[in-house]
Parts: sequence; C-alpha cells; structure tokens
Amino acid sequence: MQNFNYHAPTEIVFGRGAIGGNAALIKKYGGTRVLIVYGNQSAVKSGLITKVKGLLETLQITALEFGGVMTNPTLEKAREGVKTAITFKADFILAVGGGSAIDTAKAIAHGTANPAVDIWKFWKREEALSVSLPVGCILTISAAGSETSASAVLTNTETGEKRGLGSELNRPRFAVMDPELTFSVPPYHMACGIADIFMHTADRFFSSCKEPNETTDGIAIVIMRTVIKNAPIIMKNPRDYNAASEIMWCGSLSHNGLTGLGRPMDFSVHQLSHELSARFDAAHGASLTAVWGSWAKYCLSADIPRFACFAKRVWDIDEKDDATTAIVGIEKTASFFRALNLPVSIPDLIGYRLDAKILNGLAYACSFKDTRLIGSMKPLGFKEIEEVYQAANAY
Repeated sequence: MQNFNYHAPTEIVFGRGAIGGNAALIKKYGGTRVLIVYGNQSAVKSGLITKVKGLLETLQITALEFGGVMTNPTLEKAREGVKTAITFKADFILAVGGGSAIDTAKAIAHGTANPAVDIWKFWKREEALSVSLPVGCILTISAAGSETSASAVLTNTETGEKRGLGSELNRPRFAVMDPELTFSVPPYHMACGIADIFMHTADRFFSSCKEPNETTDGIAIVIMRTVIKNAPIIMKNPRDYNAASEIMWCGSLSHNGLTGLGRPMDFSVHQLSHELSARFDAAHGASLTAVWGSWAKYCLSADIPRFACFAKRVWDIDEKDDATTAIVGIEKTASFFRALNLPVSIPDLIGYRLDAKILNGLAYACSFKDTRLIGSMKPLGFKEIEEVYQAANAY
C-alpha cells in the first residue's frame, strides 16, 4: 500500500426524515443567507423546495431559490448563480438534487467567495482556489457521489470543454441523505446513477499499483457487489427502501476517496466519457458504459491478473486461466449495463456511428490537444485514446 493523506469532513445525516435537521445544520455551519440551488421543476412540484424553505424560516434563515440546473452542469449556469449569490449576499449555498445541482453549488460557492476571478480559471488551473463558501446538500438521486467528494465537473458550452476540478474546498459541510427522496427518480436516470457509482469504484480499482492493498480492494469489491445485487431490485421497485438505502450509501462511498486510498487512480473512462457527454449532451452514466468495455479490452494486456481479480471477486467468475477469466468478467460487466438498458457502445449512446474525423476530434480534445496522458493502469495519449473511441464506435 502506498502512502496517502485522507480527510473526508462531510457530516452525513442518513435515513428517513433526515431532511428535518437541515436548517439546524446550516445554522451550525454559519449560514444565515442561503442560496438554494436545484435542477428541474420536480423538486418544486414535489413540494421539497417549499418544505426546505419552511424549515429555514423556522430558524430565521433567509433563502433565495436558484433553479434550472441542467443534467450536465454548465459553466454558464454557474456563472449566473455566482452573480445571483453575490447580489443576494449569500453566505451559504444549499444544493437540492444530485451531482449536477451539487457541482453547480460548489462552483457558485467558489465564485461568490472570489468575486474578482472568473470561475472557469479554477477549472482550467489558471488560478489557485484557496477560499470558498460553505456548501450543504440534500440528495435526491443516488449517482455522482458529489455529496461527499472533493470533485466538481462543469461543461463550458461555448468551447465544448468538460472539465473536473479537484479540491478539498469542494467537500460539502454536510449531506442530508433520505433514500425516500429517490423513490420518484425516472428509471433511466436511476440506471445512469447506478452506472456512475459502479464506475467511480472501478476507476479506482483498476490502477497501476501492483503492491498489496487488501483493505482498499475489499471496500471497493463490496461496493461493486452491493450495487450489482441491489440494482435489479431498485429498478423493479424504486420504492424498496432497503435497496435504495444500499445504493445511496454506495454512491457516497464510491466517490469520497475511500476506495482509492494507497494507490493512484485511473479514471480514463471518466475522461473518455466527458468528451462524449459534452459533445452530445448525453447522460454521464450512459457515456461511461458506452466506452467502458472498449477501454477494458484495450487495457487488458497491461494487467491481466488485475482484470482476473475483478472477475473472480466481483462476479464470481473463475475460468481455466486468468486471461479467459478477465475477458469473461469484462463481458459480464457489459451484460450488467445492458440489463439496465444502458449503452455499451457509441452507436448505442447516440443512435449512429461517428465518422473518423469526429473520433479524431474527440481524442484531440480528451488529450487536451495532444498535451496529456490519461489514466494510470495503461496511460493513454492522443493516439491510444483515438483507438479506444474507434473500438467503442464499433463495439
């Protein structure tokens, strides 16, 4: 196991009725003027936003709504939120929703605390982030794990770039997690969330590290197995509280850093998928499953024993040799995604095959104009990224 530093300070309030303590948490972390960030009108129609505002009023906390966050959170919406928060003199940002609302809330918090800096400069690494406003969240979909993560992703629709920002200042102060709030999530979005949870764990499990890392591996394997077990249950009955609880908790654990301690992360699949979701406005989870199988087969030769370990311990597969076991494990994972009605190729994702010029452009963008490598298990440059896209285009 390699050296690591780990600090995950988010306070978790989990279970039925957890939302009831939301206002007290905001007050605990210094909030007096709260900008409530959310996505579409479902949070309004369900009465959740009204309930949240009512809870805040009981403690004399002033609140302003900021809705309309898109599924792939945009820089433009975050910039609008920064202006709104500054005018409102917000001192706390509360996200109500999933990863899109939470990532937008994080961006608004950064911009409000740094009014002289355009927030995209933080995502482009042109400015160092050293201060932000506190953020809290009420989770309504199990997916991105942003409620406990140090990450935030934005899409710049003007340039077509989708970038992630890693910073400990991205960690929310608290996350209110009531599985019952996920009961009304549409099946496709639920499936995409399940895929994201699985891939957040897998992108840490597949690493260049060859040293023993039994504890971290064990946590990752249990999360993936728990997702596999409960996914069909919750897809059949979204109101199954036990299954919803397991999936929700797996989502937080998958992206709070715990499943990658003691080894470098890979995250090639996330980088590959970001270009697809940015260009075609595809759901994040679906863009992950569209490229995972092609990435896995491309990288298989880099560490056959690792892929075989994945097949054996996650899927209970044990064939005549490691190579065969590994391939069967990859196919089993693709079958799992198909069972969720998710794509396993680019044509599945967008409805048609891309021409060579577009694939080349995706690879060029993913490699930051041929200036970086992605991944750690098998680092991929511009040429290798293009080959993975080509495979996914015909998978």
